[in-house]
Amino acid sequence: MGNCDQESERRQVDAPGLNLFLSRIYEYMALAVFISAISAYLTMTVFARSFASFIAAHQWEVWLLILLPIALTFIISFRATRNPVASFALLMITAIVYGVTFAFLAEAYSGHNVASAFVASATVFIIMAIIGTITKKDLSRIGSYASAALIGLIVAMVINLFLHNSIIDYIFSTIAVIIFTILTAWDAQRMKNIYLRYGGDISTNGLAVLGALQLYLDFVNLFLQFLDIFSASESN
Repeated sequence: MGNCDQESERRQVDAPGLNLFLSRIYEYMALAVFISAISAYLTMTVFARSFASFIAAHQWEVWLLILLPIALTFIISFRATRNPVASFALLMITAIVYGVTFAFLAEAYSGHNVASAFVASATVFIIMAIIGTITKKDLSRIGSYASAALIGLIVAMVINLFLHNSIIDYIFSTIAVIIFTILTAWDAQRMKNIYLRYGGDISTNGLAVLGALQLYLDFVNLFLQFLDIFSASESN
């Protein structure tokens, strides 16, 4: 009985802190999405001519621009709890780089497809984040399976880059939506559990940045896969 009472008391004490922590995660994540959208818009409008000239004159640098967010993601993951302020700044830089990259990719898609993909990804993300936060079912096993499936899917996608099979690409995008739908719920639950377990021992600001990064990447990948699906459907 004593242990049960202590556990119940700990959860009650942690509830306000947990709510504040989760709010901070989604505020950071929403800010990152907003900055990406603004960066993409400015790149396609105000800086469109300069951006086009840069691409024409620096093709190799464009590949570095595309790969830069991957490097920033690793840096944030390793430094988030050690240096929350710097990690938050890097998260915002990552969002800017992704926004510029989206502007580069958006040239191949219609505005209708971009808007539809954003609404679909936002809807799926919000629903799965809520489910992951409030469900009492442990999602770690299905999350692990989804992570393993993602690795296999990435390998298959790379192979299909050389095959140029649009039907397979459509199927892969659909599978990717399912995988990132699961990962969104899992990451939401995982960050909640990490706070409950370690929230008093490490920087919660750093944890919030790390959680925002994970969920931001889930949203970005949902958006990109929905974009492929909608554009393929329109082409068909």
